[in-house]
Amino acid sequence: MHAYRTHTCAQLRAADVGAEIRLSGWIHRKRDHGGVLFVDLRDNFGITQIVADSDSPALEVLDRLRVESVVTIDGLVKQRSDETKNANLPTGEIEVFARGVTVQSAAQELPMPVFGDAEYPEDIRLRYRYIDLRREKVHKNIKLRSDVIASLRRRMIDQGFTEFQTPILTASSPEGARDYLVPSRVHPGKFYALPQAPQMFKQLLMVAGFDKYFQIAPCFRDEDARADRSPGEFYQLDFEMSYVTQEDVFAAIEPVLHGVFEEFANWEGMGRSVSPLPFRRIPYRESMLKYGNDKPDLRNPVEITDVSSHFEGSGFGRFASIVESGDVVRAIPAPGTAEKSRKFFDDMNSWAQGEGFPGLGYATRKGGEWGGPIAKNHGPEKMDRLADELGLGPDDGLFFAAGKEAQAAKLAGLARTRVGEQLDLIDQKRFEFCWIVDFPMFEYDEDTKKIDFSHNPFSMPQGEMDALESKDPLDILAYQYDIVCNGVELSSGAVRNHRPDIMYKAFEIAGYSQQDVDTNFAGMINAFKYGAPPHGGSAPGVDRIVMLLADEPNIREVIAFPMTQRAEDLMMGAPSEVSPKQLRELNIRLVEQPGQGGEAKKDTAEAVSPDAG
Repeated sequence: MHAYRTHTCAQLRAADVGAEIRLSGWIHRKRDHGGVLFVDLRDNFGITQIVADSDSPALEVLDRLRVESVVTIDGLVKQRSDETKNANLPTGEIEVFARGVTVQSAAQELPMPVFGDAEYPEDIRLRYRYIDLRREKVHKNIKLRSDVIASLRRRMIDQGFTEFQTPILTASSPEGARDYLVPSRVHPGKFYALPQAPQMFKQLLMVAGFDKYFQIAPCFRDEDARADRSPGEFYQLDFEMSYVTQEDVFAAIEPVLHGVFEEFANWEGMGRSVSPLPFRRIPYRESMLKYGNDKPDLRNPVEITDVSSHFEGSGFGRFASIVESGDVVRAIPAPGTAEKSRKFFDDMNSWAQGEGFPGLGYATRKGGEWGGPIAKNHGPEKMDRLADELGLGPDDGLFFAAGKEAQAAKLAGLARTRVGEQLDLIDQKRFEFCWIVDFPMFEYDEDTKKIDFSHNPFSMPQGEMDALESKDPLDILAYQYDIVCNGVELSSGAVRNHRPDIMYKAFEIAGYSQQDVDTNFAGMINAFKYGAPPHGGSAPGVDRIVMLLADEPNIREVIAFPMTQRAEDLMMGAPSEVSPKQLRELNIRLVEQPGQGGEAKKDTAEAVSPDAG
């Protein structure tokens, strides 16, 4: 017999009754029924009920052990009586009579229980993450993550992609998010950077003649945490293809994502559907108008409409003056709100003010009769015309966002989401994918008063060199695209600008010289001068994919060892101070910084030359 187990805690069935077996696992739960002790023994695979009574030599040992102690049980498989069978457990038809027990590791008093679904503070959960990971829901999430990554890898290989690994220690990039820097011991005063993404390396693989690349790539960005973004590091399904158009990229990755989401749509019995292939394509400007953002949740049926023209010369003076000044009015339908009280609409206005906006106008409607100050001043006939254009029913209300276009779009987008949530319009049983396409290549930066790149500076402009030379930069679109699911952006991607002449021209429009490009992007621009194929790709986020499939609101729940919101690893004590010896080896010294209360605080490092005093 094996030293630790003949079966896992999920394997035994009625057919095993009468067998002498050995199980190992954690004591999940204990129940004392007057001289008979029932123990739920748990391992990675499941739970088996152990029974020890006065005839069992294991009774005394099991009785004194705390839960989460690790034991090995030798015992006899017995049939449970009909009234004690547990249909919720795969092993629920049997139990194991304990004939012997070996204590592998006795547990101390726990900082948090494993059994049950009670919520615990983040600092406790992350400080004792190895215990938190034993809890059923989190444990299943991490197993799901492994299964999803295996499925992604298998599907990419089946699509003809080859897996490569790219460097972790690389050069710092002047573009994008803040780098994590790694000091070089052998090159004093110089630093490596952890890759924000394998972007340049994967493009160089295309230049090197490899046709279809992918990897499950670790990426590192010194960014603040959000519900859908982990601080520090994350993983993405990074891929690149040669000799492809934008549609070729879509055709390659859509079956992979659709297949993975269909494979796990019924995880834990959730029974969700996935939008059919091909995924919908939505131009950026249409998305900003209809949904108020570039990552729309298409499960929400509410669509925003620009109704500025309806208020030209309107009796509602405020909107009329807004339109006359060149700003906009956007309408957000509120379906079936006839029976909602005035408080519902007032609460929406208060919510908008709490989000930092001046307010959210509204008009109520019941049986075709309008209510509210906007409708009263605008007039019922004009309101009816507006409602007809929007396709509203007689019991559908309206919210209005007015002002500068960008602000009105933002408020309308947030209000659309809130209306969908408040009115329970969002179908929780669907995964709705779409591509956002036709992003502007450039935008005007109000702070710097100059034209800059709006999305990705290395994308191919639509129209290529001719567009750069003949069009207003703000009218140029790029072959850039985002893949979005249920309002979550999974990735950005692009058909790349593989021609040095077009790249120099694009950067020139954004105010960068040829020398700037040659200095900051030397590796890539030099490679392109030796013959580069047209290529493109994307990089859907693995963490976000798993978060959606696990139906978790926070990305932390699908990462084995996440950091806190402040990018701290409480379990391992990172970031931490290092010894003076390590700093000397790296030619780094700490600089005293003013702390709170006038005290000095060592929190900044600087590189020094080896012979500095």
